Amino acid sequence: MAKKTKKITSIGGSALIEGIMMRGPKRCTVCVRTGKEKIESEDISITTIPEKFSFFKIPFFRGIAGLIDSMRLSYKSLMISADKAISSAEIEEEPSKFEKWLDEKFGDKLVKVLMVIASVIGVALAIGLFFFLPSFLFDLCGNFIPAFRESDGNVEMVRLWKSVFEGVMKIVLFFGYIIIVSQMSDMKRTFMYHGAEHKTIFCYENEEELTVANVKKQTRFHPRCGTSFMVIMLILGIVIGLFVPANPFGVAFLRPVFKILLIPVTCGIGYELIKLCGKHDNWFTRIIAAPGLWAQRITTKEPDDSMIEVAIEAIKAVIPEDGSDIVNKCGC
Repeated sequence: MAKKTKKITSIGGSALIEGIMMRGPKRCTVCVRTGKEKIESEDISITTIPEKFSFFKIPFFRGIAGLIDSMRLSYKSLMISADKAISSAEIEEEPSKFEKWLDEKFGDKLVKVLMVIASVIGVALAIGLFFFLPSFLFDLCGNFIPAFRESDGNVEMVRLWKSVFEGVMKIVLFFGYIIIVSQMSDMKRTFMYHGAEHKTIFCYENEEELTVANVKKQTRFHPRCGTSFMVIMLILGIVIGLFVPANPFGVAFLRPVFKILLIPVTCGIGYELIKLCGKHDNWFTRIIAAPGLWAQRITTKEPDDSMIEVAIEAIKAVIPEDGSDIVNKCGC
């Protein structure tokens, strides 16, 4: 069981390409390592959905808005870090004719275009793998396993089995994916920056001076993490799936469609659970956070000193002088 911190803060962040984004209550800053002795910083901002529509400040609905705003902010941060990282790299090879053509046609917009295309493909693959594939495989298994086939007396049991089967499949796919990508050298560095982000926030929450030595001794597993949120979403998906018929209106294809439409419900509940973990540190919140903390053994790695320096600069930039980031003292 993790040691309680002296305070809990609302400050959070995310790992980027050779950098870190830290977000406080008043400021959001991206810091990127662009040289051995150089760290570039840039403040960013977005107009959040609750700022436009006060309706989305209501519990549960704020989770939907929070997820969308976090994705917008992460995308913007990633673009900045990619631009700074590419600009600082020494390109020795002469660009090919195709690369020159792309540069002439798109110029600085090329990276953005590629990111949009990659995002669209990524969303399509995620929907196919996490919603339609598990449902299809269960129905396929029904040809060989009688318990997986609906009959007059086992409709409820089939719904139970299908929800559990789909949930387990999603968890296997999720962890399989992050394990595979964690073997890539670039992703290993990103996961190291992820660890630096968590350790630096813990150092601040323990009210220790923000130095490399103090940050290094902190744990890299933090309950308020995107990984934890994803794991909670997967677990909630199993529970919510119990309320969706195995074959709505006799059409199996409609089940994953209904579950996609129920994503806002999952997001809303998951956000409130993560927010609860962000405000309190007790046995109940630790049980909620436990699966996500275990998953962080894959998505976070021990950082080197240069990465910690980036994280320290990023968090120092967003700590407000009036203490408005502190949501709880003494881990109560």
